[in-house]
Amino acid sequence: METRSRRWRIHRLEFDVEWPPGHVACYLIDGPEPILVDAAFPQGDDAFQAPLAEHGCSLSEIEHVLITHPHIDHIGGVSNVLQATDPTVYAPASVRERFGGSPDALGDRVRRNCLKAGFSGERLETVVGMAVRSLERNAELLPSSAVDTWIEPDDSTTVGDLTVDAVHLPGHQADHLGYRTTIDGERVLLAGDMGIRSFRPIVIHDGLDDGYRDAFGAFYTALDRLADLEVDRVYPGHGPVHDDLDAVVEHHRSSLNRRLDRLVELVAEGTETAPSLAAAIAGEHDVNYLIPETMSALAYLETTGRLESDSIDGVQRYHV
Repeated sequence: METRSRRWRIHRLEFDVEWPPGHVACYLIDGPEPILVDAAFPQGDDAFQAPLAEHGCSLSEIEHVLITHPHIDHIGGVSNVLQATDPTVYAPASVRERFGGSPDALGDRVRRNCLKAGFSGERLETVVGMAVRSLERNAELLPSSAVDTWIEPDDSTTVGDLTVDAVHLPGHQADHLGYRTTIDGERVLLAGDMGIRSFRPIVIHDGLDDGYRDAFGAFYTALDRLADLEVDRVYPGHGPVHDDLDAVVEHHRSSLNRRLDRLVELVAEGTETAPSLAAAIAGEHDVNYLIPETMSALAYLETTGRLESDSIDGVQRYHV
């Protein structure tokens, strides 16, 4: 490999995806040992080569891959890098246990939770199938055997000769880490799917696994952690690079609050079950991805005393 500059520089690589917001970004940190932060979802090696070449780099020169969280649009290109070179791969430590779990056992837990919530028939089979396929697919995209360094929350890890501090930012995804470091004199946050300026990411956490009950509280905790960070610039996986993290945190906090308030209103008006509440929230949008957020929000509202529920014929029904 050619001798590269000793000065770290960060470049955005953006790819089209078929779901909102229509794009995903990963980042090349160019320097003595090039680092790819997340490996986005291009189709084939050529899709990576062109944007890397714009910055004087090639796929075979990537020496490190740093993963924020294991969603398909952030790990879908890992195999492209592994086929081209032999990078050191870093990922959140809790991913190892998650990906080592049984898909069938996950399906059983999701089915139990959804039956209790009132889902049945085709919708039930759809959400159970989505959960199982997601685990199987993501574990294949980021095989544990390919990860060299598992990063715990609050770890300081040397990637090449760049030190990154891991900040646990759950809620959107339970294992999600943001990485704080200094590049070219700026304090930056490599934020993955948190700290997005243009929209608030959906509350997925661990989907409809048992952790759904903690998801809303986890998202609020992540926002508190973001609010405590002192950074000059944020590099998110969607939306623009920006320097207004405080405003983004408050916008996302308000968005979560509005979601909770709207669910309380709907329950007060007589909508009682998670399926009907999720459908009301989704409107014309795909309800499948709003089911985890709705069930998480209802659990949070019950925990905080804003709603109560009764089990009637095995189905949880909510009231004010």
